[in-house]
Amino acid sequence: MRAGVIDIGSSTTKLLIGERQGEDVRIIESLKNAVPLGRHAFLKPRIPQTIINQTASVLQKYKETLKEYDVSDVTVIATTAVREARNQDIFLDTVLRKTGFKIDVLNVGDVVYYIDYFLSHKLKKTYPVDEKNLLIAELGAGSLDMSVMEKGLTLVNIGFPVGTLRLSQFMEHLDGSMQEIHEATEEYIENEILFLKKNNPSLKIDDIILIDENYSVFIQNILPNKRRDSDFFKFKSSEAQEFLLRLRQMNSEEIARTYNVPPDVATTIVGFAIILNTLLKINKSEYVYILEASLSEAILANQLFRLETSEKTDKISQLVSVAHFLCRKYGMDLDHLKHVATITQQLFDAFKDILGLDQQDRLYLILASYLHDLGMFINNRSHHKHSEYIISSSNLFRLTEDEINIIACIARYHRRSAPLKTHLVYNSLSSQQQILVQKLSALLRIANALDRSHKQKAKGLEVKFNASGDATIIVYTNENFLLEKENFLEKKELFEEITGNQLTLAVKSQQ
Repeated sequence: MRAGVIDIGSSTTKLLIGERQGEDVRIIESLKNAVPLGRHAFLKPRIPQTIINQTASVLQKYKETLKEYDVSDVTVIATTAVREARNQDIFLDTVLRKTGFKIDVLNVGDVVYYIDYFLSHKLKKTYPVDEKNLLIAELGAGSLDMSVMEKGLTLVNIGFPVGTLRLSQFMEHLDGSMQEIHEATEEYIENEILFLKKNNPSLKIDDIILIDENYSVFIQNILPNKRRDSDFFKFKSSEAQEFLLRLRQMNSEEIARTYNVPPDVATTIVGFAIILNTLLKINKSEYVYILEASLSEAILANQLFRLETSEKTDKISQLVSVAHFLCRKYGMDLDHLKHVATITQQLFDAFKDILGLDQQDRLYLILASYLHDLGMFINNRSHHKHSEYIISSSNLFRLTEDEINIIACIARYHRRSAPLKTHLVYNSLSSQQQILVQKLSALLRIANALDRSHKQKAKGLEVKFNASGDATIIVYTNENFLLEKENFLEKKELFEEITGNQLTLAVKSQQ
C-alpha cells in the first residue's frame, strides 16, 4: 500500500512517497524543489504568475514520478503562503488547470490535527501523548502553528506569523548592529508567542513539543555534545541559551562556514533558536522536546494508516472541547450552555426533515449553543452582537471562515431581531448559508427559552406532530416553568415563520 503527499510550502515544494512497513512508514521517494512563494506572498501579498507557473511545472514533474511509482492515493496541500495570498483563487485555479491537482489549503486547525494524531501514532509506545497537557508547535517557513491539548482534546489552536522565512525577512529590514537586530527579533517573537500565555493565564502545560524538519538535523553541528534522547532532542533552558549564543555572534555566511550547514538554513536558524528559547518561557517548562518530523510525514502516515480517531477525539468532540475552554475562559454559565446544547440537539433531530437540514448542520448548532452567550463577557446589553464578534474572530478547530461565520450568526440571532442588510457578517454568507442560519437560530431561540431561568428545569423533552405538521414540544418538569413558557411564546415566532407550522408547548409533571 503506497501513498503520496505534495506539500506546497512557503519556501519549498516537496513530494513524499511512502508505504506501510509494519507500524511504520517507509519513505521510498523524497523530492524537494525551492519555490519562493513566501518571498512574494509575505510582502505583496500576492504570488506572481511566474511563481505560479514554476509551481505548476514542479507539480507536473511530481505527477510523472507518482505515475512511475504507481501511486494513485495522493494528497496535495498548501500552507501559509497560499493561505495568505490575495490571489489564492487564481493560484489554485491555475494549478488545477495545468496539472489536474486540487490543492487543499490547510488552516491552523488542519495542521495541528495532522500533527497531533501523528504524534499519538508515532509515540504511542514511548510517550503518553493522550495523558498529558501538551503545547504542540509546528514550525514552518511561514508560521508557527500551535495547539494546546488537554489529554488528547484540543483547547486552543493559534498560528503566529513567526515562521523562519518570515523572521529572516524581518531581520533583513532592520537597520542596526547584529546585536541590536537579534535583540529586536527576540522582542518581536516574545510579543507574538507569549500572547498565548497572557491571553490564557489559566493554561496548565506539562510538556512542550516542537515539530521541526529543517534544523534539528544540524543541532549536533552546533552543540557536538548534544544527543537525541529516544525520539526527541530534549532542550533545557541553559542548552537553548548556549545554542542561541553560538549563533547570534555570527552572520549567516559565518554560520554556514563554521558549522557546516546549508546557506538557506544558515540564514534562518537564528530565528529557530530564538523561538526555541521563547517556548521555554511560556510555562517555565524544564524542557522543550524537539521531534524531527514534518507535516508531510504526518499526512502520509494518516493516509497509509487511515488513523482512526476514538470517540473522544473526533471532530465534534474536539470542537466541543474548544467551546468548553472558551466558555470557561470568558466566565460563562457552562451548566446552562450544556443544557441548551442538549435541547438543541433534541430539537434538531425532531425538526431536521421539516427544516430540510443535513446532518453536518448539527455541528454548527451545537457550537452556537455553547458559544451564544460569550458576548456577556463584554456587556450584557446587546450581548448577542458581541458574541458574533468574538466567535467570528476565533480560530475553531478545522473549520473554515465561512463555517465560523455561520456559527457566529446563529449565535447572534438567538435573540432580538432577524437579520438585516446592515449586518455585515450575515451578508458575507451565500443565500443558502443565510437561510441555514435562520433555521438553526430558530431552534437555538427555542432551546434557550426553555432554560430562561438558567436552572435546567426541563428534565425531559419530546416532540409530537399532528396530521397537518404542527408540533407540540412536551417538557417534563416538576418545577415552576412559567418564565420559560412566557419566553417560549416570544422565541417560537421565527420557527413558525420559516416552517409555516404552529408550535405549541406542553408542560407535564416528571414521573
